[in-house]
Parts: sequence; structure tokens; C-alpha cells
Amino acid sequence: TVRLVESGGGSVQAGGSLRLSCAASGGTFDDSDVGWYRQAPGNECDLVSRISSDGSTYYVDSVKGRFTFSQDNAKNTVYLQMNNLKPEDTAVYYCALALECVGAYCCLGQGTQVTVSS
Repeated sequence: TVRLVESGGGSVQAGGSLRLSCAASGGTFDDSDVGWYRQAPGNECDLVSRISSDGSTYYVDSVKGRFTFSQDNAKNTVYLQMNNLKPEDTAVYYCALALECVGAYCCLGQGTQVTVSS
């Protein structure tokens, strides 16, 4: 069973940047669709970005042009570079194997807190 551990969150002011990491153990990301999700208090678990096994990426409209999903297979780690952060980006961020979760189950990991102040 692949275990995913997120890190890299923190508190920044609006306009700042953070890079989230998601490291896999007990398996690899090879040939897997991987997603970054986020959940703010009182909100649902929402997909933020996704990378497919063919390397193509998807971003929700609210983060397009600001977030970049990348993958380092040698380190078995995926990243989410977040620039020009906004207060509405505040949430706990999770990574998950996108084809193995649905809805709230994509936000069950350890997660990493991102807080953006105005």
C-alpha cells in the first residue's frame, strides 16, 4: 500500500509563495494519476490540480496561472508550487492517488495547512 505524506505548508501573506511536497513510500507514483486537494473549514474536499500518468496536468480555474504541479519520479515525490497566494487559498492540502479516491476520501491523509493572510 502506497503511503503519501504531505509537507511544506505554512503561513504567508497574500501574494506570497509556498511549495508543497507529497512523498510516497511503500510504492511509487509511476503510472498513477495524482491529485492535490484542499479542504477549508466547513467546506468540501475539492480537487485543486491533477497530473495524469501521461504527464498532462489539470488545474481548477481559481488556481490557473498561479499553481504548478510537478513530479520527480527519482525522488518519488510530487510538488505543488503555489504563487501569488490569496486568502481564499487557505485550507488543509492533501495529495492522493486520484483514481483511488472520491469526494471526501481524497482528504483523509495527514495534510498540510496553508494559511494566507490579507
